[in-house]
This record gives sequence, C-alpha cells and structure tokens, in this order.
Amino acid sequence: MKLSDCGWLTDESVHPEVIAHLRSKGLDALDVKEQGWRGRSDRELLDEAYRLGRVVLTHDGDFGTLALLDRRPVVGIVRIRPGHIRFEITIRAVEQLLALSLDPSSPFLIVVQGNQVRLRTWR
Repeated sequence: MKLSDCGWLTDESVHPEVIAHLRSKGLDALDVKEQGWRGRSDRELLDEAYRLGRVVLTHDGDFGTLALLDRRPVVGIVRIRPGHIRFEITIRAVEQLLALSLDPSSPFLIVVQGNQVRLRTWR
C-alpha cells in the first residue's frame, strides 16, 4: 500500500494547516480534533486507527513505543520530528516522504527528521 493511497488519522498535535495540505493533495485525512476525540489516550487512538485502516500521523513518540513494545496492532505510524515548531516543517517533511513513493508492508513505523527518513516494519 503506497502512503499516498492510505487513509490517515492525524493526532491532535498535528496543526490544522498540515491537515488542510494533506487534503489539498487528495489524501484522506481524518483529524482527531475534528472527530471530537481530543484527550483520548494514545492506545485508544491507535486502536481506532487500526479499526478504520488508517495510518497515524503524529509528532508524538509514544505511538511508536506502544506499537513496538506493547505490540498494539497498527496499520502504520508516521512520526515527524521535530514537532510543534512550525507547521511548514511538517508539510515539507510529509511532501518529502510522499515523494519517495514508499510502499511499506504493514505494520510500519516511519520517522522523518530533517532529510532523514527511517522505516521499520515488523510482524
């Protein structure tokens, strides 16, 4: 499944401008804040994303920890670092990631930091 074909669930830490940008690119982005899910635990959001078949977009490292150490079922997680600085940084990181045309097998964790993209898959 190519990342550009995935449904996305954006964590509450993701700026609204990033969500608007994803949608302007034709991506199916469901926002935690818009759904009224603000304040839900990361476990609940991971479970919801998996149930809906969506990749989680976040700045929060806890999602990867839950997926890997707690073995929570996930489609995938994309973590953009650094987070919470400027939404433009996140948009550039997402653009960089989508340009790679990655086709990771699920479950996966992708961490984007600067020009570095790390992909990890597991079973």
